[in-house]
Amino acid sequence: MFRSFIDSHFFFLTEKMILSTLQTPRSLSRLSLTRHSHSYTSRASLTDQTPTLTTSPPPHSEILSTRQTLLSRRASAADLALSRLARLRLVEPRLRAFLHLPDDDALHAQARRLDARIAAGDDPGPLAGVLVGVKDNICTKDMPSTGGSRVLAGYRPPFDATAVKRVRELGGIVVGKTNMDEFGMGSTTEASAFQVTANPWDESRVPGGSSGGSAAAVSSRQCVVSLGSDTGGSVRQPASFCGVVGLKPTYGRVSRFGLMAYASSLDTVGCFGSSVADTGILLHAIAGHDRFDATSSKQDVPDFQSQFASVSSLESKPLKGLRVGLISETIDKGVDAGVISAIRAAALHFEELGCSVNEVSLPSFSLGLPAYYILAVSESSSNLSRYDGIRYGNQVYADELDSLYGGSRAEGFGSEVKMRILMGTYALSAGYYDAYYKRAQQVRTIIRNSFKEALSQNDILISPAAPSAAYKIGEKKNDPLAMYAGDIMTVNVNLAGLPALVLPCGFVEDGPAGLPVGLQMIGAAFNEGELLRVGHIFEQTLENFRFVPPIVADDDIAF
Repeated sequence: MFRSFIDSHFFFLTEKMILSTLQTPRSLSRLSLTRHSHSYTSRASLTDQTPTLTTSPPPHSEILSTRQTLLSRRASAADLALSRLARLRLVEPRLRAFLHLPDDDALHAQARRLDARIAAGDDPGPLAGVLVGVKDNICTKDMPSTGGSRVLAGYRPPFDATAVKRVRELGGIVVGKTNMDEFGMGSTTEASAFQVTANPWDESRVPGGSSGGSAAAVSSRQCVVSLGSDTGGSVRQPASFCGVVGLKPTYGRVSRFGLMAYASSLDTVGCFGSSVADTGILLHAIAGHDRFDATSSKQDVPDFQSQFASVSSLESKPLKGLRVGLISETIDKGVDAGVISAIRAAALHFEELGCSVNEVSLPSFSLGLPAYYILAVSESSSNLSRYDGIRYGNQVYADELDSLYGGSRAEGFGSEVKMRILMGTYALSAGYYDAYYKRAQQVRTIIRNSFKEALSQNDILISPAAPSAAYKIGEKKNDPLAMYAGDIMTVNVNLAGLPALVLPCGFVEDGPAGLPVGLQMIGAAFNEGELLRVGHIFEQTLENFRFVPPIVADDDIAF
């Protein structure tokens, strides 16, 4: 009876995903389009706008300005760390973006060591003095790393993840571990075992997930940049909700060593920043081959910073000749009208910059969601088997081994994790492997081929990063199907192993100051440099927008 119930429930879930994501492509309408200013008081016609210097100052690199401040001796690393830590602690009770913070003495010791290197005339590194938030499923040897789960409460790894190690070696200061959905399984941070993070644009709304804490921390200027992980959109969707830049690299570009495994064939370490430049600089710092990760690529890592041209040096059509494909399935039914309007306006901005923009249909796009969830839960059921109270995880007292295993997992895991483990174990079970897992892998191949074909005819593909702006805390907590459907825009990129960059492109009229909308740009494998170049130009020339949340006072923007 139990197997019959699970079979019917699992079949219902996957079939509903397919039906809810099937869409009829339609042509790109260019009628009645307006761009809205941040305050919604100006509704300038698109035809009157040109890709020149924005009326609001374009985002600048906090990383470069911090480094310059240190090298010019205008401030010390200790002073900068102290002021930024004060900002973090001021905002933290309202947002709850961090799960763990280092003690002040440890943070100041890191800063003083950096000051000593500068005083000695040594190069402090490209991330000198930059406060970096790290998602709680990325191991840090000096702070707890719990994956947002009670099963690992209090766990302190004996090593740093490769990405964290490289950040530290290049002068970055890890300021804390950010909140997340338990083991990356969620889209809101509501599945965290410890707390729910609020969105800096509207504290009654979610910041997205699972890397919601990392996105909120950058958006609220609690840290300069942050690391997250992206299995099916967990960097890109929070970036959209919080109005920051989020980058999911090509699978293998960044080492996964020290990243707690959710779905190993999909997991990537990603980056958040308040500008494209900062995001690219952070990616360059952590990218590259790692002998501790057999899946990390030996591809050369280009100098991403060389891609960033200043606004004053841009030609009138700086992206002339670039072929941009707008995925038609992503601007149709099931996507909020305000999101569609913002994406269409972004497409027109690309044309103003000299691009040719055409609609591209990916018929297999709607199949990505059910395929992703079958593969992800299947891999997670295997990866999370290690948390049994013996090898890893907190242990409950029991007289028998089976009771110890069962009790430790029952006490340690939350409901969302338990459900996904159960579904994954079922999908891999005898008699059902071919019907679910094998079929999902076949769909994955189809999706990978469809992206390859589309990118052979276009330089980049664009879409919304999410079908809606941030929604209310608790709004979808009891409707897992609706929450899963929110990943439709992002999961295909993970299945194909491609890089994608999300940056804010507009607002929808909701909340106290509007809610940001993220534009997703997808590129060919290991072509992050082109995405960053295009994203930087788009960001620098976008008019009438200022993506600074209300929680950040004007005089606190520059640290």
